[in-house]
Amino acid sequence: MQLTDVIAQIFNPGLAMLPLAMNTPKARVQLLAMTLQEDPEQRRRQMGNGPARGLWQFERGGGVKGVMSHHATTGHAHRLCAERGVPWDAAAIWARLELDDLLACGFARLLLYSDPKPLPATDDADAGWELYMRTWRPGQPHPEKWPGNHAAARRALGL
Repeated sequence: MQLTDVIAQIFNPGLAMLPLAMNTPKARVQLLAMTLQEDPEQRRRQMGNGPARGLWQFERGGGVKGVMSHHATTGHAHRLCAERGVPWDAAAIWARLELDDLLACGFARLLLYSDPKPLPATDDADAGWELYMRTWRPGQPHPEKWPGNHAAARRALGL
């Protein structure tokens, strides 16, 4: 899938299920750069059948649990799950993330929303990296890939 397809087929409808204020260029750059970082081949399942699922590689006890339980995101997540027909259960949500890119997009945006700091400027790759590290806490972060992924996201979004 090309980045333009990700934007048209996943970002546009996925972010439309959340409040309009969450659909910003800053959020889109961060989300696109992070899916390039997390799942560059768009397999939606962690290599070696690891614990992460979806385009943003959520773990059941990590990102899924965090979005479900955070005071700023739980209500939005409830509505998103209802709209996508997913039971309010961490195991069910986690399993569905591998198959439902719109749900994955929504959960990824909500995890960013749970961060107390404002989203970084679209051209601030360093602050984007810091946000990624704070919110995703990747086990194998690959910092050398982030600048290229961030730049690719900005190009794909015309920024």
